[in-house]
Amino acid sequence: MSLAITGLYAGLAGLMLIVLSVRVIQLRRARGLSSGDGGDAELARRIRAHGNYCEYVPLALIILAAVEGAAYPAWLVHCLGICLLAGRVVHAWSMAAGSIRARVAGMSLTFLVLGVGSAAAIADFF
Repeated sequence: MSLAITGLYAGLAGLMLIVLSVRVIQLRRARGLSSGDGGDAELARRIRAHGNYCEYVPLALIILAAVEGAAYPAWLVHCLGICLLAGRVVHAWSMAAGSIRARVAGMSLTFLVLGVGSAAAIADFF
């Protein structure tokens, strides 16, 4: 069974993780820190954006693979993948910009993916 659609979104998610990681590394270097945030608010936000991404994306990709593996329509898998990446981009941007409204929007898209994808995966079982 091919999970090509999930593979596409996993690849894009991997690239985004690199971007978030590099943003943390660059600011740590600029601040002369090897670990932690040193009490720097901007660095703390970047670390949390990275951490939040790492907390949500793996399970969302597993759910996406379950939906695709259950032979749901490709459009649904793409919609979930697009919503996941859009939600994570908006959330990461909101952490840097300090926009609570955008942060809520990003989390809402992520929760939509988790909720719809989970429901589809569970429904396939029955």
